[in-house]
Amino acid sequence: MIHRPRRLRSSPLLRALVRETTLSPSNLVQPLFVRPGKKQRRPIRSMPGNFQLSVDELVKDAKKARDAGVPGVILFGIPETKDAVATSGTDADGIIPTAVKALKDRVPGILVMTDVCLCEYTDHGHCGLVEDGKILNDPSLDVLARMALSHARAGADVVAPSDMMDGRVGAIRAALDGEGFTDIPTLSYAAKYASAFYGPFRDAAESPPKFGDRASYQMDPANALEALREVALDVEEGADMVMVKPALPYLDIIRRVKDRFGLPTAAYCVSGEFSMVEAAAANGWLDRRRAALEVLLSIRRAGADFILTYWATEAAGWLG
Repeated sequence: MIHRPRRLRSSPLLRALVRETTLSPSNLVQPLFVRPGKKQRRPIRSMPGNFQLSVDELVKDAKKARDAGVPGVILFGIPETKDAVATSGTDADGIIPTAVKALKDRVPGILVMTDVCLCEYTDHGHCGLVEDGKILNDPSLDVLARMALSHARAGADVVAPSDMMDGRVGAIRAALDGEGFTDIPTLSYAAKYASAFYGPFRDAAESPPKFGDRASYQMDPANALEALREVALDVEEGADMVMVKPALPYLDIIRRVKDRFGLPTAAYCVSGEFSMVEAAAANGWLDRRRAALEVLLSIRRAGADFILTYWATEAAGWLG
């Protein structure tokens, strides 16, 4: 017998009927950067079409995402002041609690996630407290827990620790439960690699490390089994959802995490992944829309239930 797989590719309707993987707006989360001020919409040079937004402008972009069918946004803060111990990150009147309150009041129907990490609020740019050039793991946990609590008190629907300090999911879970926030889930950046693809984000969040790098707490790109151990620890500590970051260089990790744990699994299509497609498209080397959708579909095919992506709102419009 001659096998002809092409029979099932002969028309768009037939291809759609047998398609194994789907991509819809409900699979997407829009990252947004928020800063102090009013009527602020500062372009991020290395991330075309993305901006640092004041809260009033943030509300507009969140509404646009919601109206396109995107179910949620994740917020990253650019505070007015930074110091060595991330004081502004735990302030009840800080930039993220203020933004969360505005979104909950003015954009009903949008899921508000918040990034929980020290790097955006420290003057040294590291994700934990520092002493004599060393990143301090355990003393950082209390600050992270207080930061998550400030977001929960403001009305955040999901808190997402991205720091990669050991034990932070358990510390945050204990703090949330201790104040009665037992229903607020955690989305753990469980397998976060020390990647070259974060560069544009660090421009956007104004958070490059002032010394050294983050390899002592973010994962070695060579390691896969370690990722499974990291995820297992976060699950044991109470993570409700887990994330792999970045996405494209780690599609194998996404698949292994999903197959092993079966939890809702996210992937972050990070700034460098976004910007390299945008740069190639701007030079006429790629069809921008087709390339972006192919990237997102590949991440879904690898096993991600949802994707944090800078294309979220625009892709939702493409997908209808």
